[in-house]
Amino acid sequence: MATRNDSAIWSGLFTISPDSGQTLQAQIRQAIVAAILDRQISPSMPLPSCRILAEKLGVARGTVVLAFQQLVDQGFLIARERRGHFVNPEVLTTPSRQVPKSTPSGSGIDWKKRRKIPASEMPAPMKMENWIKSSYPFVYGQFDPALFPTAEWRECNRMALAVLEIRDWAADMVDQDDPLLIEQIQARLLPRRGIFANPDEIIVTLGAQNALYMLAQLLMGKGTRVAMEEPGYPDARSIFRLSGAETVPVPVDGNGIVTERIPADCGYVFVTPSHHCPTMVPLSAGRREELLARAVKYDQIIIEDGYDSQLIDEAPQQALKSLDRTGRVVHVGSMSKTLAPGLRLGYIVASAELIAELRALRRFMLRHPPANNQRAVALFLSLGHHDALVRRLSSAFAERRERLTQAIACHLPDWRVTDSAGGTSIWLQGPADIDSDKLAEIAAARSVLIEPGARFFDGINAPTRFIRLGISSIALQNIEPGIRELAVAAGRRAAA
Repeated sequence: MATRNDSAIWSGLFTISPDSGQTLQAQIRQAIVAAILDRQISPSMPLPSCRILAEKLGVARGTVVLAFQQLVDQGFLIARERRGHFVNPEVLTTPSRQVPKSTPSGSGIDWKKRRKIPASEMPAPMKMENWIKSSYPFVYGQFDPALFPTAEWRECNRMALAVLEIRDWAADMVDQDDPLLIEQIQARLLPRRGIFANPDEIIVTLGAQNALYMLAQLLMGKGTRVAMEEPGYPDARSIFRLSGAETVPVPVDGNGIVTERIPADCGYVFVTPSHHCPTMVPLSAGRREELLARAVKYDQIIIEDGYDSQLIDEAPQQALKSLDRTGRVVHVGSMSKTLAPGLRLGYIVASAELIAELRALRRFMLRHPPANNQRAVALFLSLGHHDALVRRLSSAFAERRERLTQAIACHLPDWRVTDSAGGTSIWLQGPADIDSDKLAEIAAARSVLIEPGARFFDGINAPTRFIRLGISSIALQNIEPGIRELAVAAGRRAAA
C-alpha cells in the first residue's frame, strides 16, 4: 500500500511550473483539488507532510502550509492531529468529474446531419497559440506584454472588488449593462470618433465578433444580401453566412470600397472605413458621402466596424456614424487593440429601437457580459488609464510601423507596401510567383510568424501573393532582423 512518503505516487500529482501565470500556492491547491475530484487520492491515505512536499517541489514550507490550510478552510481536506492531512470524505459524495470515453466510431450520433448551420466548415481562424515564444511574431490582434498596463489594470480590479463595488455588480443585471461603463463609453471613447450618443443607444458586447453575430441573428436570414469589401474581414463574412445571408463581394481600391459597385438590392453593407481590413486604407471623404447617400436611396443599413480605429492617427478621420443623420449606420467598436484581446469587450452604437431589440436578444444568449469585468473597465476609463495607454500605444506603434516599412524597403524591395497612417498592421503584395502559405511555413521554421492573405478574399481562387504583418506584439528591435529572416525565407521559397 502506498504511504504518505511514497515519491512515486506523488510525483505525478504535484507538478508546478515557474512559467505558469499562477502563484506556487495556487498551483499546489489546483493540483490537489484535481487529484481529489479525479479520485486519485484515497480518503485513507494521508497527504505528504508540508515539509516533505516543500522539499520535493523546491518551495518554501510556508507556501505548502498556506495551501493546505486554505484547502482545509474550503472543505477539501481534513487536518487530523498527529496524523496529517486527509481528503474530506464528504467531497467524494459528489459525482466524479471523469469524462466518459468517446463513443466508438460508427455507432455514435451523426451531428453533422443534425446541425442546421455548417459552423465547422467555415474558414478556420489563424491560430498561433505559441506566438509569444516566437522571435519575430508579426501577428495581428495580439498584445505586447511590455506595453500592457499591468499595474493600472490590477488597481482597477482591486477597486472593483471593494465591498461597495461588489454590491453594485454582483446582482443579475438581466439585460442591462454597468451604467458606469456605458457612461464612460459615451463620454470617453465615442467623442474621440465624433460620435455622440445617448445611453439607450449603446449596448456592451463580448467583443466585435459577438456584436456582429448578434446583428446577424437579429437582422439577417435566408434571402438577405450583404455587400462586403473584397478583400475583407473573413470572420464577418462567415458570421453573415451562418445566419443564412448571401455575401456579395465589392472591390476595394486606394479610396476604400468602390461604392458604385455596391448592388442596390443588398439590404446591408459591411465596411471598415477607418482602416480597411486588411489593406488599412481609409475610406475617402467622397466615398463616405456616396455610401451614406446610397443607403438612403436604396434603403440600406450600413454596419460600420471601427476596425483598428482606437489609436491616435496622424490624420484621424471621424467615424462614419458621426456623419449619419438618418440612423442607418450601426457602429461596432472594441477595446481589443488597446487594452487586451483576451478581455473580449466591445459595444454597439445604434438607434435606441435597435439597441432595445439587441438587449432582448442578448438576454437569451448570455444575459449580459460579466459585470465585474465591465466595472473594472469602467474604472480603467474613468481614471484616465485608457487615455494614457492609447497615447503610449499610438507612439510605440507609429515607431514600429516606420521601422517595418524601412526594413521592407531594404530587404524586400520587390514587395509593395500599402502605405497608410495608423493601425496595427501592414498589407504586403509580393511578386507574382509568391505562395504566401508556403512562405509562412518556411518563415515559421525561422521563428518568423506571418499571416497569409488568401483568407481575406472570397472564393477558392484567392490570390496567394499577399501577406499581413502585425506590429502590436513584436518589439521594435526585432522588426528589422525579422524582416531580414523573412527575406531569406522568401529566397529559399523561390529557390525551391
